[in-house]
Amino acid sequence: MKSFASIKSTLLPLDRSNVDTDAIIPQQYLKSVKRTGFGVYLFDNWRYLDPGVLGQDPGERRIDPEFVLNRETYREAKILLARDNFGCGSSREHAVWSILDYGFEVVIASSFADIFCSNSYKNGLLPVTLDAAEVDCLFGEVMLDPSFACVVDLEAQVVLDAQGREFSFEIGEFHKYCLLNGYDEIDLTLQHADKIKSYEARARRSAPWLFT
Repeated sequence: MKSFASIKSTLLPLDRSNVDTDAIIPQQYLKSVKRTGFGVYLFDNWRYLDPGVLGQDPGERRIDPEFVLNRETYREAKILLARDNFGCGSSREHAVWSILDYGFEVVIASSFADIFCSNSYKNGLLPVTLDAAEVDCLFGEVMLDPSFACVVDLEAQVVLDAQGREFSFEIGEFHKYCLLNGYDEIDLTLQHADKIKSYEARARRSAPWLFT
């Protein structure tokens, strides 16, 4: 998993509350478990004017020019800005995969669904929870100036804007440690590889029939 320390980027303002995982990526795209290739389906029902199916060339579909993800102004944004209860609905991990595959590294919102947060931490996406008033402030700045950028500093646990304002956020020490070091659950397990090998060796001696 890619490590995360800090990022400076413009923001893509998705001014909606209760964005559920089916809106993030619809169910017809959940057949693959490769974790890649989902970015073209991010916010699919809002992004395209035509319905889509897995494997279809997205270039064959008409995009909705009014949807924020399709606006050239926000093309380089690495921070997704949203409202309350982002990532609610089903527990599909593909929602996080599609956000990462599109190119976002941080989602800022006033609240998140618990399972979405858990999936984010496991895959290297940083969910930043700010007060609703602070989120309003960021939306206001982006709407006035699409080139408005922020620094998200995980080590210091702050969001810094161009005007010098500082918004702090909370994150558990374990999740912070994993993101800073790029550790997923497999990486954490492999840190105990010697102990695992020792256990397997003892098990082979004491119960060899289990390995035949």
